Amino acid sequence: MIKRILVVLDADGDTPVATRYAIDIARRHGAELTGLALVDTASIEASTRGGGIGSMYLAETLKDELTKEARAVAHKLTNSFRESAGEAGVVARAQTDEGTPLHRIAEDTKYHDLMVLGKVPHLFYSHPNQQTLTIQALLKETVGTTLVVTERYTPVRRVLIAYDDSAQSALALRTLVHLRPFGSDNTIDIVNVHKRNRSAESGHALEKAHSYLRAHGMEANAVSIQSDNPFDAIVESATQYGADLLVLGVHVVAPLMKLTFGSTTASFLDSVPVPLWLGN
Repeated sequence: MIKRILVVLDADGDTPVATRYAIDIARRHGAELTGLALVDTASIEASTRGGGIGSMYLAETLKDELTKEARAVAHKLTNSFRESAGEAGVVARAQTDEGTPLHRIAEDTKYHDLMVLGKVPHLFYSHPNQQTLTIQALLKETVGTTLVVTERYTPVRRVLIAYDDSAQSALALRTLVHLRPFGSDNTIDIVNVHKRNRSAESGHALEKAHSYLRAHGMEANAVSIQSDNPFDAIVESATQYGADLLVLGVHVVAPLMKLTFGSTTASFLDSVPVPLWLGN
């Protein structure tokens, strides 16, 4: 059951898309939204640090100006969020937190069922092209489930689940089944990517996942794929099946992919053209 959704706000084009997905889910579940804007005081302070005693006054002045500018951007973002939610008839509140974004977001996820945000958060509002926070860092620190959106909105009708029988991918599967963010009538495909001579294990993993879905009244098309490159196999499958959402487990160090928040995770975030449902 989804009753509280956290939407991380920044000045990128994906924030209106994140808000739209969150509104759709909120309408379906009777949930309330929280729009979170952040004044990244840690980055502001770091950007104005340096110089001798003679430059301390100038540094403080610059710090005050950047903070004021960031607060203005945050105010604009929260107002826009409230307007969008109000027009949609969804209960929503918006807040601005100051400090280190990672810590503020991690704290708020404790009290929400779902977090929605864009792929590349730019939360240092005074330097909108500078990325000071990554999805990888967020997923390490936050609890719960995350929906990472692209800059294009598409209604979710077909879901691809990348499943490798690990506890983490099982958790992602279970959160999708229990929360049902986009309803119960989605077309579901489950893909297991395995290496040579592992087809029997792959089939067994898929049967367990399929059985779990059936127990909850959901059917799926299960596909076993042999490949030495899980990343390419999953991206190709998402395209082939016309997926509107890709479901992944994080912290995974199993055959599907080694998502240890390194290059593989970044590749998925950069290359997959559909939103990601990340069980955490």
